[in-house]
Amino acid sequence: MSFKLLHKDKKTKARIGILTTSRGKVNTPIFMPVGTQATVKTLSQEELEKLGSEIILSNAYHLYLRPGAEVIKNAGGLHKFMGWNKPILTDSGGFQVFSLARLRKIKKDGVEFQSHIDGKKIFLTPENVVEFQGILGSDIMMPLDECVPYPESRDYVEQSLLITHDWAAKSKAVHKKLNTKSLLFGIVQGSTYLDLRKRSAEEIVSIGFDGYAIGGVAVGEPQSVMEEITMHTQKYLPEDKPRYLMGIGTPISMLEAIGNGMDMFDCVVPTRNGRNGQAFTWSGEVQIRNSKFKNDFNPIDEKCNCPVCLKYSRSYIRHLFNTDELLGLRLVSLHNIYFYVKLIACSRLAIKNNRFSEFKTKTIGQISQRV
Repeated sequence: MSFKLLHKDKKTKARIGILTTSRGKVNTPIFMPVGTQATVKTLSQEELEKLGSEIILSNAYHLYLRPGAEVIKNAGGLHKFMGWNKPILTDSGGFQVFSLARLRKIKKDGVEFQSHIDGKKIFLTPENVVEFQGILGSDIMMPLDECVPYPESRDYVEQSLLITHDWAAKSKAVHKKLNTKSLLFGIVQGSTYLDLRKRSAEEIVSIGFDGYAIGGVAVGEPQSVMEEITMHTQKYLPEDKPRYLMGIGTPISMLEAIGNGMDMFDCVVPTRNGRNGQAFTWSGEVQIRNSKFKNDFNPIDEKCNCPVCLKYSRSYIRHLFNTDELLGLRLVSLHNIYFYVKLIACSRLAIKNNRFSEFKTKTIGQISQRV
């Protein structure tokens, strides 16, 4: 298992590589559809594979609650349980430390959660989170960390880093004992304080991981601040390891991050927004519910060759949404995942040809429009 850097764009920091896992190779840059609860909402595993998805993301916190370790262990691991044979990256629950702040207490040894399902208390530690991901059979594991909100005081962030770095070291020790084929990534935190980002990156790199993630972004900060954090932090990450920008997944954000040397992305945007009728196209955003599409018998995107655009019209899909038919949610989600996969594939080709800067500028200009 390794990461091989294949080529760097001559005008930007964009790069292409291959990440080898126990269940196959992943081309980078890569977008990972989010299957929080062992499913990418409304889509089947067969559809994801046909769309070209090489790796998906799931969430250890949610799977710990339902269906639980025993069920997944009896099934033979997460891959067999959900019928997905390609790589899976599992998040630890660190984002839930942020998103479920009202239901948790952070302690030195871990995080106490009050289950959002039945109110029962659970205690996640860096050790049991890695052990649970071992039961899942994750190809890439993420350690437990604290994702702090924006804005946050410097004093709090400094104290938070002490905990996150301690948990990272403990996670590494447990991962080593498991003697698993899975990869373990380290997570850099530090909020918007660039010197703390540098400190965190150096500390996490010194522990030594198979890849490195920038966490604590896309939590409310402006786009410009997120880009500044990314540009600054990537300078302190090893070139020969994959770089994962956590929770980032709008098309424009991904293109900007690829130009800043990032390799891996995940976000619920293509499916969540798809279920609300927002489609991403090469000509701009389409709000399929809009009345102007009532008699529009063109596909969502005339430049798209996805199964949806080859068969269904904007008028029909709008009708599905207006009549609360579930097929509408599925069709726009399927189209959006295809668009994301294609966008990243085109980005890789542009990097290979040393024209990513031109590709990024042209594409952002096109997709920023509203159809």
